[in-house]
Amino acid sequence: MPKKKPFVLRLNPEMFERLEKWSADEFRSTNGQIEWILDQALKKAGRAKKETKPENPEE
Repeated sequence: MPKKKPFVLRLNPEMFERLEKWSADEFRSTNGQIEWILDQALKKAGRAKKETKPENPEE
């Protein structure tokens, strides 16, 4: 599994509170929720990493 890159994200307190609530409602950590939101946005924008297909289709 690739190493995750840490970075600072500044949010206003109200947004962070709403994000924490949403995370709890979906049984995710706040960090996991942010990753999920970003992943969904990348897919919607057509910028998600392409899945690699196996070279041998019989597998």
